[in-house]
Amino acid sequence: MKSELINKGVLLVLVLLISALFLGMIRQFLMPIFMAGIFAAILSPAHRWLSGKIGGRQNLASILVVIGILLLVLIPLSLLIGVVVAQAISVSQSVTPWVRSFIQEPTTLTAYLDNIPYYKQILPYRDLIIEKAGQVVGNLSTFLIDSLSAVTKQTISAVFGSVIMLYVMFYFLTMGEVLLTKILYFLPLHDRDEQRLLHRFTSVTKATLKGTLIIGALQGSICGSAFALAGIQGPVFWGTVMAVTSIVPVFGTAIVWLPTLIILALKGELLGVIILAVLCGAVSGNLDNILRPRLVGKDTEMHDLFVLFGTLGGISLFGILGIIIGPIVAALFITIWELYGQTFAAYLPAVGPLFRTDNEPPEQPQANLLAAPEEPAACSEEEAPAGGGKENMRPGDGASGDAG
Repeated sequence: MKSELINKGVLLVLVLLISALFLGMIRQFLMPIFMAGIFAAILSPAHRWLSGKIGGRQNLASILVVIGILLLVLIPLSLLIGVVVAQAISVSQSVTPWVRSFIQEPTTLTAYLDNIPYYKQILPYRDLIIEKAGQVVGNLSTFLIDSLSAVTKQTISAVFGSVIMLYVMFYFLTMGEVLLTKILYFLPLHDRDEQRLLHRFTSVTKATLKGTLIIGALQGSICGSAFALAGIQGPVFWGTVMAVTSIVPVFGTAIVWLPTLIILALKGELLGVIILAVLCGAVSGNLDNILRPRLVGKDTEMHDLFVLFGTLGGISLFGILGIIIGPIVAALFITIWELYGQTFAAYLPAVGPLFRTDNEPPEQPQANLLAAPEEPAACSEEEAPAGGGKENMRPGDGASGDAG
């Protein structure tokens, strides 16, 4: 018995050490592999449908799906990034002189400034304020150019990573179910917990792609078109910025277009004000309320704050890919704590009513408020993204579901 315990301990140490060594060795490829898994999970139903249409030839179906991703996503995205970089540099170089001319030229703004209390006392320092404002804008412009230059320097790395992602995605589509079943088998978790984690992963991934990316792209396109019609320089750049800011609850794209509308109003450009108010305010502003419930529904099962901070934190940690990865990590964080609450419910004390006054007698708590809601005995066939699990797994069996 002691010898068997030692053997298992040594084996576990070797598994951890060699796994850490292997993951450290391929760490520069982990992000392309992860993105390949996400795209394979999302496109797995399309791959199965296409495979059935061409006589069950899975390899050919995988090739066609990979070619579709290349033509419909990667090539247009590369062209968009090139245009955005060019317009961003142009905008950053023209912002400082534009701010100076806007403040110095007599416009509607001058009438408003004259009505500000103590404006005449501030007037002698006007040139200094303009100079400092120009320096701030210049620093922001320099930061923007440096960031975009860093992105362009990584072009070769991005192209290489895209090739790796497509190559891995081909095998994930072809044999992803077998690989996923193996991974779930090695996890020391109950099958229902594995199914729940996998279901949350796939549902949040789909919701993020459908909600954040599609709605962001539509709002960015509409607002960018409005900027172009209003004669604002760099409409593709500003449209891309608003596509990113669309993830912010309540404010969204208004973070960019509302100050622009105010500036146009102060300059007396009524046509530009009307265009931004109609396209950005009325059309794009209501697009989120109309499409998000239909595209996302309750797939995320997360509060807006978790979505917001998950996305912003993902962007800060993983770059632009954090728009996808951040909400997934936030959803898994919530799910794992729910599983913790269910597993250790017998050891967690009940929580009574909060903020009870001293005069009130203590009430017997009715339920454990920290415990997660009870799970059904088994996932339905529609909810379960992968089937089988450890209990029903046999060597060579695959897992069914949307996960590739």
